[in-house]
Amino acid sequence: MAAPDSPSAALQRRDLCSRGIRLAGKMRSDVVDLLDAYVECQGLDASTSVAAVEGVPAAAAERWDEQSGTQRLLENLAAYRAFRALLAQMLEEQREQLGEADAALGRALAAVLLQVSAFTYHLEELLRLESRGPPSEEAAGPPPASHLSLFERKLRGLGVLRELAQWAVRSTRDLRQLAKPSPGGSSAPSPAESP
Repeated sequence: MAAPDSPSAALQRRDLCSRGIRLAGKMRSDVVDLLDAYVECQGLDASTSVAAVEGVPAAAAERWDEQSGTQRLLENLAAYRAFRALLAQMLEEQREQLGEADAALGRALAAVLLQVSAFTYHLEELLRLESRGPPSEEAAGPPPASHLSLFERKLRGLGVLRELAQWAVRSTRDLRQLAKPSPGGSSAPSPAESP
């Protein structure tokens, strides 16, 4: 494998970032569509306020412009691993809750879960390129939800999907930042480059 600062590594990083940006854009579009279907199917109001959901990583970042490329990738990876577990849990609950009554919602949820899994793999590839393998996944897992009522599960699902849509936006910004030429690709951007 080429050194992280070699021209071929820089080209490969830009290519991976470009593909990642397209993946994130498609994922966001599909999550927004899924959100609409989810709200309708669950009988919720689209304007329903949802408090922070346990186990759901927040897309907002303090001092975003000071993060290195590697920090951005690691935060994204941790978030999408958490979303993968949460979506799998939601899909299981959806199957139990509605059975085959609303197969379309289940299929849309499964499709987004596949996209999140693919994006997670993509982030791992970027971390490998940055000469830093992805951290182990042993701690990733959804929070226990057996104590939640059906309504609380619906609200948690709404919170998960809303935050996932925000993460897709943040990931696009992070990947655009990472694709910019810089020594090693992981130095902090200047304030003028911040979003």
